[in-house]
Amino acid sequence: MSPPPLSTSEAGVRAEPSSFRDPGNRVFYLDGQVLRGLDRRATEDWHALAASEFFPPLLTAGKVCGTEPVDRDILSMPDDTSWDTVLRHERIPFVSYPYEWSFGMLRDAALLHLEILTAALDCGFTTKDGSAYNLQWRGATPVFIDIGSFERARDGEPWAGYRQFCQTLLYPLMLQAHLDLDFQPWLRSRIDGVEPGQMRRVFGGTRRFSAGVLKHVYLHDAMQARHADASTGTVRAELRDAGFSRDLVLSGVRAVEKLVRRLDWQPPASHWEQYRQTCGYSDADRERKERFVESALAGAAPRLVLDLGANDGDYSRLAARHAAYVVAAESDPAVVEHLYRRLRADGERRILPLVLDLADPSPGGGWGGVERASFAARADVDAVLALAVIHHLAIGRNVPLPRVVDWLVGFLATAGPRGRLVAEFVHPEDPMARRLLANKPAGLFPDYRREEFERLLARRCDITAREELPSGTRTLYVGVPRG
Repeated sequence: MSPPPLSTSEAGVRAEPSSFRDPGNRVFYLDGQVLRGLDRRATEDWHALAASEFFPPLLTAGKVCGTEPVDRDILSMPDDTSWDTVLRHERIPFVSYPYEWSFGMLRDAALLHLEILTAALDCGFTTKDGSAYNLQWRGATPVFIDIGSFERARDGEPWAGYRQFCQTLLYPLMLQAHLDLDFQPWLRSRIDGVEPGQMRRVFGGTRRFSAGVLKHVYLHDAMQARHADASTGTVRAELRDAGFSRDLVLSGVRAVEKLVRRLDWQPPASHWEQYRQTCGYSDADRERKERFVESALAGAAPRLVLDLGANDGDYSRLAARHAAYVVAAESDPAVVEHLYRRLRADGERRILPLVLDLADPSPGGGWGGVERASFAARADVDAVLALAVIHHLAIGRNVPLPRVVDWLVGFLATAGPRGRLVAEFVHPEDPMARRLLANKPAGLFPDYRREEFERLLARRCDITAREELPSGTRTLYVGVPRG
C-alpha cells in the first residue's frame, strides 16, 4: 500500500516525497523554487542558526546550500497547514543518491559533514541527523542541504546522528577501503544503510583489527544490544550522570574525521579506463565524432545533458561548453572514481559523475517506493548523449533494440523541440560489436542492423543529422523527439 500523499495545494505546491521524517520542517516545490516550511520550534532553531558565528561563513563558502527566508504565505496550504517560517533554498541541478557515488565522492561528502558538525559543536549547535542523504553535489563539489537538521546542542547528550553516519557513510567506506568491496549495492539495497551487526559478520577474524572496526563496529553493536530495551531518555540520563560532555562529543567527531581521512581506496585498472586505447577509433573518427557532437549541442543550449556511458568524461566536458549542467553516468565504479578525481582537481562544478548500470538503473525506493526517486524520474533532461553504448545494451545485455531506443528517447519526454538525442550506432561488423557477438549464440540478434535502428529512431524522432565515421562501421545521429 502506498503512503498517503502529503499536502499539495491548488496553486501547484508539491511536497518532496522524502521530507516527512521530521514533522517540524518539510520541503516543498513551487514554480521551480525549493521551499522549506518550519514549525515554531524549528523557527527558533533557524533564527539562532542564522545569528550564529559558524553558519553564515558556511553559506558564503557554499558548503551549505543557499538559504533565505521568504514570505510564509507562499506556502498557503488547502488543509489549513501553516508554517511559522518559510525558507527558500538554492536548487541543486541534479539530485543524486549515495549509491550512485564513487568512493572518493562518499568520502568527501563524509568529510564535509564532519567539518560542518565540528563547526556547529564549537558554537553550541549540533545536527539531528548524520545521513549521507543530507548532502548533494554541485559538479564535483559536495554541499550540505539539510538546513532543518541543525539544532542547539544539549549538555550530556551524544551526537544523535552518529548511527546514521556510520550506516550510510563510515561503514560503506570501510567496506571499500578494507575489503575492496563496491559499497553501492549495499546502500542501494537498504535506505538506512549497513547495520553494525552486518558489519560485524563481515569483519570477523583478523579483519576486526582493521582501522576503526573494533570501536565503530564491534563496540557500536555491543552498545546497541546493551541498550536495546532502554528508552532514549534513560540512555541520555545515564550519559549525563557519567559526566558525558559536549567536549567529549567534539573529541569523538574529530576522531571519526581522522579515521575517514585514513580510509583510502585505489581503483584497480579497468578496461573502460583504457577505452580510448582499446576502442579502435582512428584519429579521423575521433575528430569527426567530436565535431558532430559539438555541432549537435551548440545551437540547442541545453539546460541539462545526460551522458550515458561517459567513460573518461571527454564528451561530458565537450557538452559542458554548451550546457548549464552535465550528468556523466558510467557503470564502472573505478572509472567514475578516476573521473571524479580529475573533475575535483579541476574544480569542475558543472559535471556530476555518477555510478550507474544502464541496464539496471537506480529504482525508486524507501517508503512507498517514492522516498528515493528512480533515476529516470530525476533525469528531466534536454539532451542525451548515447555514444558507443547502444551495442552494449542491445548485444551485451540482451535488451531488445526497440526498448533501447524507447528508453533513450523517454529521457526527453518533457524537453520539447529543444530536445536532442545524440546517438552512435555501432554496426554489427565493427570490431567491438563482433567481440560482443562472439560470446552470443549465432543469429540471436537478427534485428541489430543500422537500417532497423534508423527505422526505430525515425518512428520517435525527426533525424536532423546523420554522419558515418571514416572507419565505415559507426554512424552518428541527432534525433529531435516528436510530440
